[in-house]
Formats: sequence, C-alpha cells, structure tokens
Amino acid sequence: MAVNIQTVGVVGAGQMGSGIAHVCALAGFDVLLNDVAPDRIKASLATINGNMAKQVAKKTITEDERKAGLSHIKAAEKYDDLADCDLVIETAIEKEEAKRKIFSDLCASLKPEAIIATNTSSISITRLASSTDRPERFIGIHFMNPVPLMELVEVIRGIATDDSTFEASKVFVRKLGKAIAVSEDFPAFIVNRILLPMINEAIYTLYEGVGNVEAIDMAMRLGAHHPMGPLELADFIGLDTCLSVMQVLHEGLADTKYRPCPLLVKYVEAGWLGRKTQRGFYDYRGDKPVPTR
Repeated sequence: MAVNIQTVGVVGAGQMGSGIAHVCALAGFDVLLNDVAPDRIKASLATINGNMAKQVAKKTITEDERKAGLSHIKAAEKYDDLADCDLVIETAIEKEEAKRKIFSDLCASLKPEAIIATNTSSISITRLASSTDRPERFIGIHFMNPVPLMELVEVIRGIATDDSTFEASKVFVRKLGKAIAVSEDFPAFIVNRILLPMINEAIYTLYEGVGNVEAIDMAMRLGAHHPMGPLELADFIGLDTCLSVMQVLHEGLADTKYRPCPLLVKYVEAGWLGRKTQRGFYDYRGDKPVPTR
C-alpha cells in the first residue's frame, strides 16, 4: 500500500537539508528539521527565511506563500520528534559510516510504514538500506544544489525497494514541482557519474599545467556555455564532497579513469574545501574571488 506523504522529516540542517526543508514547506508539506546541533537548526531556519524573502523580492513567490511556508517548518531536536513522519530524508555528510549510524539510530523512532530516503550523491542505496529495519521502504531521493533553484531530482531504488515506496516517492517529488530522473543503483548515479569526472579532469588540466584556473573556467563557460566553470563549480560543491564522490566511483567501478587528481587530494588535506572554508581553487576572503594558483 502506498504511503500518503504529508509530514516530512529532514535529518541534517546544512545547505542541502535547508534547501529540502524550504521546497517541502512551500509545497505544503509539514516539515520537521533535525540536526545533532540545535544551533544549526536555528541557523537553517534563518537561512530558509532569508532565501524565501529573496524569492518574494524576485516575485517567484508571494509574501503570503512565504509566511505559509515558514509556518510549516518546525525544529525537531531528537529522533523521537520524527515519530509522526511519513517520510524522513537524510542529508548528512557524504560518508557511509555516518549515514549508516543515523539510519540504525533513527529506525526505532519511526512508525513502521514510514519511508526513509537518503540524499546521498554517490553511495549505494542497497548498502545503506541494509543498515535499516525496512530496506523495502528505503530509497534514494537525490536533490541538486541549490535545491530551491534546481529543477531535477534523481530517484534511485535499492535492490529491496518495493513498488509502493517507489511510487509514493515519485508522487512526492512531483508535488515539489521537480522533474524526475530515475537512476539505477550504480556509484554516483547519473548526474555525478558524468559531472564529477569532468570536474576531476579539469583539476588534472590545472595539475598538469595545461591552463591556469581562469583559463580553464573561462574555456568551459564561453566554449561550452556552462553557467559556471568546473573549478568554480568544484568550490561551490565543496572539494571534500568532490573527492568523496570520486573515491566512491574509483572504488565502486575499479577503473583508473576515476582516480581522484592528486591536486584535489592536496587541497582537501590543506582544508581548502572551497567557498565554505573561504579557500579552494579561488580565495574568497577579499571583495572578489582570486585564483589560488
């Protein structure tokens, strides 16, 4: 029997969790936002408020819709607060052990028919499902960043995901006004299987001295009409996330073409993770971004 999704839990109040809570609330779902750090939930609610205000300024939503949207989101500091959720979406760090721990801890608090989804960008849905008590009610719902602006969501079944979970998830995504790309459960799915090796290749192009940061980004912006150059995009995604996805591809598909560029590894080791740490392939500490090499 298909679940009628009305209340959505979001585990993780970072960039992705905030964006998912934002679009769910505007679509009329009741949203419970959870994080290990209560101050992160507060910061997330402030971010969502600010982003909705920007939408009002751009006339993509009305002030009444903003108020209604915000009234749909509540803080949930403990997993027990998610007991009434029909769907819970995990948006934690892209590390398998961290996600598995969340799922094994979370299950006890949820009603038996609740669906659990992961927003992983690369990790096996089948493997993650095995750390829950309901692999047939587990699915990948992978949103693109920034969630309020990006039109696509990848939906990925694990080997055990049943049809009712799959159908309910697709209905939910369509209610958010998003387009669905159904992907098989292979490392990094569709978007990141294509996008991340391109970014990794751009980093190799820099590493080998084929072009500097500005030349590489301008080449892809003006030569391929990409809205953002690949190195600028890597900084936006987070270099740690880029490295995690490349490692998943490299380990999962055992092909040397997915080997992470040593320069990417070095930047991550330096803690230069892109915009979120103010330094990556660009330095963001001044008035405008300056290439770091």
